[in-house]
Amino acid sequence: MPFTDKELLKIIEAGESDCIEFKESLSAANPSRIREAICAFANDLPGHKKPGVVFVGIRNDKTIGDLSVTDQLLEQLADMKTDGNIVPPPSMTVQKCRLQGKEIAVVTVQPSNSPPVRYKGVIYVRIGPRRGIATAQDERMLNEKRRHGDCPFDVQPISIAGPSDLNLTQFKNEYLVQAFSEEILIANDRSLNEQLAATKMIAAADQPIATVLGILTIGKNPQDFLPGAYVQFLRINGRQLTDDILDGEAIRGAIPDLLHRLDNKLRSHNRTAIDFTTSFVERRTELYPIEAIQQIVRNAVMHRTYEGTNAPVRISWFNDRIEVISPGGPFGTVNAENFGQSGFTDYRNPNLADAMRTLGYVQRFGVGILISRKLLKAAGHPEPEFDVGDAHVRVTIKATEVSQEAGT
Repeated sequence: MPFTDKELLKIIEAGESDCIEFKESLSAANPSRIREAICAFANDLPGHKKPGVVFVGIRNDKTIGDLSVTDQLLEQLADMKTDGNIVPPPSMTVQKCRLQGKEIAVVTVQPSNSPPVRYKGVIYVRIGPRRGIATAQDERMLNEKRRHGDCPFDVQPISIAGPSDLNLTQFKNEYLVQAFSEEILIANDRSLNEQLAATKMIAAADQPIATVLGILTIGKNPQDFLPGAYVQFLRINGRQLTDDILDGEAIRGAIPDLLHRLDNKLRSHNRTAIDFTTSFVERRTELYPIEAIQQIVRNAVMHRTYEGTNAPVRISWFNDRIEVISPGGPFGTVNAENFGQSGFTDYRNPNLADAMRTLGYVQRFGVGILISRKLLKAAGHPEPEFDVGDAHVRVTIKATEVSQEAGT
């Protein structure tokens, strides 16, 4: 909810605190400092259960500076939510305000319901006006907050699953080194259970029950606990589901293996079309820009519902199109009207989004569909179609005329 001028002036006059930070501009190291503050406010270590606010354009002495709040500056601030450096993605808003004839930007950060939140692998917290790196005790407190809060489904414990159901070798050798900064790992004296708890793979160090996230990310057999957590792939020689099936596979496994196998499957069917007609030089092109398909499919895996359904993500590759169906409709601030539009993003599975970012399958949050649209347009494909229902999202990627002929 936007602040009134009177409220803003009162907050500024009170000075910096564990809920307020001032920055005069976005110059020098301030962008990193602002991200650290966003991370700290999202963690809400003091437990205020109210938003933290970063004022950009306010000097340390509480006077208003001479900042010009342009659209570009507002975009820079808004991008801090989705550029993948702060995970899980925080809930925050950015607004431009005018006070005493001068412009400021106001970044409002809501407390996370799934702490700890990290910036570049480091947990930042706020105690009074001081911002710093969380101690081991701070981290334990944040984990306790997550356990007793209204947690997203992806960090709910699965009562019948324990560390023996997780691939601990993969966790130590692959996931851990990507999840934490090198400095943190060098200074790390945590036990394996503490490391698993810190990454939300188990409920807590003293409660070694695997979470949904742990099972999805490093589980030995995720589908034993989450039967619908797989991708059903069909390559159909025609334009109808009743036509002959050239290839079909239920692609299972933990997220890294599932996405790796799925990438191989997509590439194997995205065979090259050869064009001899438009020039004297033979030209080879893929049927579809592979990254566009990957973005849509990974979005489906990330944003689908894993709760209360046995339905998989379904990929049906026809001669004239590819259809991707994800169980679960839009979530949170996203609805059928704004789905896929710039600036509208929300996370049913924020911690899975964090894990996929850690594993390198997501570079920036909230731009997958935009990237797909751009790549498809550049390759001459029609605009992708979105069918957004209460319990599903269907994306249809249409082939070009040349690729339809090649795929027939």
